[in-house]
Amino acid sequence: MTTNNQYWDESSEAISRSDLEALQLDRLKLTLQHASLSHFYKKKFSEEGVDISSIKSVRDIRKLPFTTKQDLRDEYPYGFLCVPKERLVRLHVSSGTTGQATAIFYTRADLETWADLLARCMYMAGARPGDTFQNLTGYGLFTGGLGFHYGAERLGMLTIPAGAGNSKRQIQLMKDFSTNVIHIIPSYALLLMPIMSEMGIDPRRDLKLRIACVGAEPYSEEVRRRIEDFYGIRVYNSYGLSEMNGPGVAFECPHQSGMHIWEDAYLVEVIHPKTLEPVPDGEYGELVLTTLKREGMPVIRYRTKDLTRIIPGECECGRVHKRLDRMQGRSDDMFILKGVNIFPVQVEQVLMNIPEVGNNYVIVLRQENNIDNMIVRVEVNDKIFVEDMRQLQRIQKKITHDLKGELLVTPQVELVEPNSLPRAEGKAVRLIDERKF
Repeated sequence: MTTNNQYWDESSEAISRSDLEALQLDRLKLTLQHASLSHFYKKKFSEEGVDISSIKSVRDIRKLPFTTKQDLRDEYPYGFLCVPKERLVRLHVSSGTTGQATAIFYTRADLETWADLLARCMYMAGARPGDTFQNLTGYGLFTGGLGFHYGAERLGMLTIPAGAGNSKRQIQLMKDFSTNVIHIIPSYALLLMPIMSEMGIDPRRDLKLRIACVGAEPYSEEVRRRIEDFYGIRVYNSYGLSEMNGPGVAFECPHQSGMHIWEDAYLVEVIHPKTLEPVPDGEYGELVLTTLKREGMPVIRYRTKDLTRIIPGECECGRVHKRLDRMQGRSDDMFILKGVNIFPVQVEQVLMNIPEVGNNYVIVLRQENNIDNMIVRVEVNDKIFVEDMRQLQRIQKKITHDLKGELLVTPQVELVEPNSLPRAEGKAVRLIDERKF
């Protein structure tokens, strides 16, 4: 797979559509046979009368039942295992903050597959052997850190396992070792901006950064532009989830026109979250994924809760693998206000288009006199607070007007000073729901 010290898997990335679908069908059949060895799928297939021999094409996957997060919780810890425990070499566990934790197990072959996929992603984005890669995300039970780490080493980059937090040291490491490729979550990339300014660091002048692999939380195109403009780099969207190994499920090519999902490893569907029927390419729905190349615990028709669409047409890069649009949020992140469905990323899209707005905001939902209200607290740039009150009122009115135009409800907008809202070096908390139901 590795040729002339360059990571380019021609047999997978330049495969024809017909050959890819034939490969998918072969791998799907093997996956179903293998999955039938697990306690969960053996029982599930029996209860629902599933005959895996009836799968004659990849479209027949619709005959199979969905798998949900609750299924993984109910079968914790070993109900999805398809191999003896002695063959397992790694596990990752979700935090369990919203319920019973879920466990994902890996054989050595699973880890090799995962590292290959991450190396493929980063090579596609322009990373090369000899580059210096700095991983600014958490290690441990979180899949993002170790996934990118082993992918970067597989590709042949000097890999700095910096982990999350300790911001000034992160910046110093970038400077000392001429880091040119980073993996970072978008909210942390924004958080580092004022810290660099305080340290007198101009990333365009003082650092060698070239590529940022960014994911793990929904973010808007406007945030991508802010990160690219400040750091002088190209930001590539990354998508993954622990149930499918972790990061490396889908990634952007240099055209930045959607994330190629590696269809030799995952079978992709987009369904209507209410009717559960497939939606046409180009229409938004819930992403459903099936592993095609996993030994330890294959997962079939997993309802990710992530909302996206398959971008119609072919990519200019020539890869045949379908493209996913950026995640619009999760179906369980959506909130309803005065009968309107709203996603936090819609608020972000509006705010990040207003130059006076800073990089941090929070949405607070509160019930007053039995009426639901939305408060949007927004940090604004330093210079705004030295302007007169009329300038602040002008910005406040503009934000309110633009949000109403996007959301169809009128929020209460509060302008606050820079660095006054809570910050986290992990995933940002953008929504606080104080309503009592």
